[in-house]
Order: sequence, then C-alpha cells, then structure tokens
Amino acid sequence: MPTKIEKDAISGHMTTGHEWDGLKELNQPLPKWWLYIFYATIVWSLGYFVLYPSVPWFNSYFHGTLGYSTRAAVDADVAAVTKQRAVHMDRIKALSYRDIRQDQQLMAVALTAGRIAFAENCQPCHGAGGGGNPGYPVLAADNWIWGGTLDDIQRTISFGVRSTHENTRLSVMPKFGADGILKPEEIRAVAAYVMTLYGAPAGGGDTSAGQALYAANCAVCHGDKAQGNRELGAPKLAARAHLYGDDLPAVTAQIANPRQGTMPAWNARLDAATIKALALYVHGLGGGEPDRP
Repeated sequence: MPTKIEKDAISGHMTTGHEWDGLKELNQPLPKWWLYIFYATIVWSLGYFVLYPSVPWFNSYFHGTLGYSTRAAVDADVAAVTKQRAVHMDRIKALSYRDIRQDQQLMAVALTAGRIAFAENCQPCHGAGGGGNPGYPVLAADNWIWGGTLDDIQRTISFGVRSTHENTRLSVMPKFGADGILKPEEIRAVAAYVMTLYGAPAGGGDTSAGQALYAANCAVCHGDKAQGNRELGAPKLAARAHLYGDDLPAVTAQIANPRQGTMPAWNARLDAATIKALALYVHGLGGGEPDRP
C-alpha cells in the first residue's frame, strides 16, 4: 500500500512510497548513461531493420533497402574462387599426366584438389590416407585389383566397379558353395590351401586336396601362383590384403558365397579435371605404379 515518501534510515536513499509487508521500495532510477545506451540500441535496431533483411512476408521476406544477402555474398565468393580455380583445372584437364608432373605449381594444385575430392567422396569407404576398410580396397599399398598406373586408376574412378555405367569394371566370382559347385569339405580344403599362400596357418585343412581343387577351379582367374589377374579383376590371393578378411572363416565364406562389392562411376558426379587430380592423389598415396611405356 502507498505510504509517504521518506528517506530510508538504513541506505540513505529516498523511497517511492510503496511498501509490502514492511519492505519499502527504494527510489533508485537507472543511470542515465545506461538509459542513453539502451535508447541508442533501439535506434540502431530500427535502422538495421530497415537497411538489412529482417522479417518474413507472406511468401518471401523483407530484403532491406540495401538489398544485402549473406547467401549472395557467399555465392559471389564461391564464384570468384571457382573462376580462379578454373584456370588451373582447365590446364589439368588438357595436359597429360607427364606434363602436369613437370609443372610443380600445377602439380601442387592437382594434389590439393585431389586431396579435397578424396576427403569428400572416397574417404568414407577407403579410409583416411587410403588405408582401406572391410570390403573396400587399400589404396596406399601395391596390391591393385584392376591396376595401379595413373590410367588404370583414372578408369576405375571414372567408370566404377560393377556400377551401372556401360564401361564399368566387371568381374563375378562363382558361388562355389551356394550354387553347389563344390562340397563343403572341398571348400574347407581350398580355404586351407589359400591360407598357406600368404603364410597363414592352414587351420587343420587338407592342403594337398585344396591345392588340386584350387588348380581345377580357381587358378583360371586368380593364377596358378595366386598372383591375380587384373584383366579379369581377380584379386591376388598370395597377399595379406584381403577385402573381406584373411582368417579361415572369412576365406571359407568368400569361397562358399562371395560378396561382390561395388563402386560408383564418378564421371557422372565429378568433372574430368577433378578425376585426373584425384587419380594423381591416389597414385601418390604409396601404392601407385609407374606408367606403362
């Protein structure tokens, strides 16, 4: 209830005349400097409201009298970078790999563009630095399924593996178990023999029988010494780098009912210059092979 305005005996400030349950309200107005700043922010906000995009309308928004847009600014920056990048990328597209490598500045641009493209498109499957993942080949090791020259890598990137492109890399491994080509004990014998090809324990299987079965069923694609066949896309088996595992259960499962991995054709998503830059980057990860004469 209102009371008389008086000086508070404790704080020394005047009261407002309001009291609740014996508590008197002190009359302490905000500092003028604070009020002036607050009023200035209101004026500033009104000006910002008019000059820049602020509120939505029925099917759009108020663009502001200056017509400024962060989206337009970003688009302009991206366009400028793209224009600057196009000068180098056009050269990468037009020149041979030999000429690109002889130009240190252009090679640096190509490797940077390839590294970015790899991180955005390839790394989720092939791992950082091309280290590979289960079901996805290691790109940093000299154990190529389709070849590791620049031309080989470019073709694989462009058309993919078992993709929908008409020029895709294509190979099919028979389902020796699912289709009844080999009996279960024969599959175990072949798996035991394959284990010995890369120095792993045979796991108690009959390697002599497995060797004979391998020669009759597998050597035609994978080679008599398990060296692989790049023309057919048959992996080298005398190596520890196996797509789906190198222990006995994994090898047995792959013979019985093989998994057939796929890779998309990137020529529909990436331009020719980016694919060449990507091929150069992948080739330089550590497993690249010299170009054929």
